[in-house]
Amino acid sequence: MIIHPQFDPVLISIGPVAIRWYALSYIVGFILFIWLGRRRIAQGNTLFTRELLDDFLTWGILGVILGGRLGYILFYKFSDYLADPVSMFKVWEGGMSFHGGFLGVVVAMWLFSKKHKLGFLKTMDFVAPLVPLGLASGRIGNFINGELWGRVTDINAPWAMGFPQAHYEDVAAAAHNPQWAQWLAQYGMLPRHPSQLYQFALEGIFLFAIVWIFSKKTRPAGQVASLFLGGYGFFRFIAEFARQPDDYLGLLTLGLSMGQWLSLPMIVLGAIGFIYFGKKNRLN
Repeated sequence: MIIHPQFDPVLISIGPVAIRWYALSYIVGFILFIWLGRRRIAQGNTLFTRELLDDFLTWGILGVILGGRLGYILFYKFSDYLADPVSMFKVWEGGMSFHGGFLGVVVAMWLFSKKHKLGFLKTMDFVAPLVPLGLASGRIGNFINGELWGRVTDINAPWAMGFPQAHYEDVAAAAHNPQWAQWLAQYGMLPRHPSQLYQFALEGIFLFAIVWIFSKKTRPAGQVASLFLGGYGFFRFIAEFARQPDDYLGLLTLGLSMGQWLSLPMIVLGAIGFIYFGKKNRLN
């Protein structure tokens, strides 16, 4: 079993100011967004200009932050925040939802496309290939922090990794499984999937390659965005089988996690959109 490297979450600290790896992962994601967007513009995409791209980044950042926070509140800890509304604003304590951030960015794209008369579907098609590498960067930030670890796996599996941060969950899990209790007594932690790295590969690298290559040719409006939507939902659904469910939610109906239930509509809508927009283009 490999032990998580236990990186210092703070990259640089100067007096009271600290730059954390997780914050840096967001910054890297935004830089990659701009870099890839400018590459698309240089390759002949005439929908956006460099100035529009830079302007949209601000809209996108607001969508990610506001949507991600609101989504976490509504999807994951609504009752807790309802009991203590002030804690909704304590963003330094963490709590962001990808699905909420995704909806926030969709709203930002709709407003931005209306303001600049770009066309909503075309705006989504331009933005979609620029997103996965930013998601990959965020998952590396999760791994460095040693958070969002995976479910317990076999002690002899080559991917098995111990997360000291998961001690509380390890103790709780071992109380119901004699084999796990033995592993915990022997190693001080349980072997888990490094699910952050699975998500880095699936939702980040693989999804980027698929959507980027697909978008290189002219496609029906809405089809690139649909491929991203369905592809992310599918890869997230698969990765969730290795990711530890949130302890305050556990597994829900049919033994699926909240992340899987939120991903299912993405898969369905992505598949329907991909087929619909393709047929619509042929009919026209």
